[in-house]
Amino acid sequence: MTRRLREFILEGVLIALCLVLAWRAPGFLSADNLLNVLHNVSMQGVIAFGMTMVIIAGEIDLSVGSMIAFAGCLTAWITGRLSAAPHGWPMPRAILLAILASLLAGVAIGSISGMLRVRFRVPTFISTLAWLTVLRGAAGLITNGFPLTPFPDWYNFIGAGHVWKVPFPAILFLAVFLLIQFIMNYTTFGRSIYAVGGNAEAARLSGIHVPRVKIGVMAIVSALAVIAGVMQSSQNMSGSDRSGMGWELDVIAAVIIGGTNLMGGSGRVWGTLIGVIFLGVLVNGMTLLNISEYWQMVVRGVLILMAVLMNVSPPERA
Repeated sequence: MTRRLREFILEGVLIALCLVLAWRAPGFLSADNLLNVLHNVSMQGVIAFGMTMVIIAGEIDLSVGSMIAFAGCLTAWITGRLSAAPHGWPMPRAILLAILASLLAGVAIGSISGMLRVRFRVPTFISTLAWLTVLRGAAGLITNGFPLTPFPDWYNFIGAGHVWKVPFPAILFLAVFLLIQFIMNYTTFGRSIYAVGGNAEAARLSGIHVPRVKIGVMAIVSALAVIAGVMQSSQNMSGSDRSGMGWELDVIAAVIIGGTNLMGGSGRVWGTLIGVIFLGVLVNGMTLLNISEYWQMVVRGVLILMAVLMNVSPPERA
């Protein structure tokens, strides 16, 4: 199967799925339901675009789900401390500083994973697996096991607000897509990511600073996970150590289904967009059809396996 044909298969399957659900699932094609699908996939989608860069560069990040919880809890904790009476800061300033502090923490943690990879050759699979546990534990230490709720009512807009009936998280989702699409297709850094993922040694010999690229993509996906964590804390109006449980698997699934090669070197941000929407439509449709959650897990697992097989070239015969 040619690469170009593979690129259009998912789009065709998505269209076919929508047609079937429009026929079988009541209310699927309603504007409210379609906007709800966009809303539901927006937070995972924001991370998936960053994960696409990471996987194309030949790396992986398993800590993004825990980063969501850590970022939400850290934002809530700092907000509560800065706004506490009697000499607390105004709430907007406290929240802004809390978000910036969480972003800096996320970038630092992602950069550490990248530096461990390039300086000590620690696979990102191992380092981010460690961060998965550390960050989840840190979120629990911050909250002491109970959700933190220091936020004012207007904070809910980030994760649950609407602009002309369009969910604000969906707007952020599409904005991140356009930004990452631009970076990957029209910048030197984006082309370097493809080169490093395809052959790191050849990229180094051609003058590309390989360590900078690997550290950069790890920092970017961590920053996007922090943004998703802020969105999640806004939607729930609390920082909870239970947020983002298992999201790393859903994010990686969307990237793989979108056609990105798990071995690195090839992939499309557009494909990830389709993969994220495809999974969102599939889950929404199965929910409307009252299909068991366990069957939904089986279906998603089978889809991931099929997507991987489609992106693996058959071995050459001797």
